[in-house]
Amino acid sequence: MLTQLAAATGVLALLTLVPGPDMAIVTRRAVSRGRADGLRTVGGIAVGLLLWGALTAAGLAALLAASAEVFLVVKLAGAAYLCLLGAQALRRPGAGAALDGASGDAADRPAPGRGGSAWRTGLVANALNPKIAVFYTGLLPTLAPRGLSPAVGMALLVLVHVLLTLAWLSTYVYVLSRARRFFTRPRVRRTMDRVTGVVLIGFGVRVATSAT
Repeated sequence: MLTQLAAATGVLALLTLVPGPDMAIVTRRAVSRGRADGLRTVGGIAVGLLLWGALTAAGLAALLAASAEVFLVVKLAGAAYLCLLGAQALRRPGAGAALDGASGDAADRPAPGRGGSAWRTGLVANALNPKIAVFYTGLLPTLAPRGLSPAVGMALLVLVHVLLTLAWLSTYVYVLSRARRFFTRPRVRRTMDRVTGVVLIGFGVRVATSAT
């Protein structure tokens, strides 16, 4: 069973490391608003994964994955939210660039301007991602260690996925914060905002036009 769990953890780790909307959102929040904001975004993302895990355990995620109409509504809502975040980044590139040259903990304080709740941003982005429902109902059951009940096996894998996500994205935020002097330069900040804005809109379009 431990061997099977280790293999499942390896698969989940690889999937967690693949760049996606979560990383783009965390990049945007950490660069424009600081390390603390980036970590709160990571926390929201983790809660979103736990929410999908609970829905999977209750059977609602499978119902969503099986219902084309409901799946389409959630998919389009999630795509619209990603596009909205991308548009905000493009509309206000370099917001908070006044932190240029900040030292010590100054770069960890939220930048001025309206950015919304970081925690809510991460939570909503995951809550409106129906691909997680497909992932949890389609792939996770095949990775569950034999010898455990299906419910326990799924709960264990969801917990592993959440912990891997927290570890990876928190490390990523820390790396960004270590280079804060570079990222807080006005020109770099504007470029990063434009890049992440385009990436988020691209992910939104991809989610909206994907078959699953």
